[in-house]
Amino acid sequence: MQERDIYLAGGCFWGVEKYLSLVPGVLNTRAGYANSKIPNPSYQQVCSGDSGAVETVHCLYDQAVLRLDELLFMYFDIIDPTSIDRQANDIGSQYRTGIYYTEASDADVVQACLFELAIRYQQPIVVENQMLGSFYAAEDYHQSYLDKNPQGYCHLPIDMFL
Repeated sequence: MQERDIYLAGGCFWGVEKYLSLVPGVLNTRAGYANSKIPNPSYQQVCSGDSGAVETVHCLYDQAVLRLDELLFMYFDIIDPTSIDRQANDIGSQYRTGIYYTEASDADVVQACLFELAIRYQQPIVVENQMLGSFYAAEDYHQSYLDKNPQGYCHLPIDMFL
């Protein structure tokens, strides 16, 4: 097994976490807040916009089963990469899209995937692409939220989970 980490932001983290948890090769997911200016922000602080944090999913995956580029193109299937601070009905800077890595060697893979994605769009791609600054796990009630609340709100279509 070759465990690797990537942090993906794509609007509300409930649906992103559920979707990623179903991908073969993904070992674990955790909802949280990336790149906050405030240490260990609360959900309320993130929603206020004052923290600068983005709702993000920490994705631990087995690189022997799933390559980073494959995972990123699955992620691209669930986001609008041209939308700034918004995914579907989720609006605010905490809902921006982003790919945050911890290994410098992932930067080239991420950049190449974003370049390939850009070819498919006429509008600019606005997905953040940078080294992870910080990550704080979200409150327990956010973890595996859609498993605990199957009728809960999600900006992703239900067929993304089948």
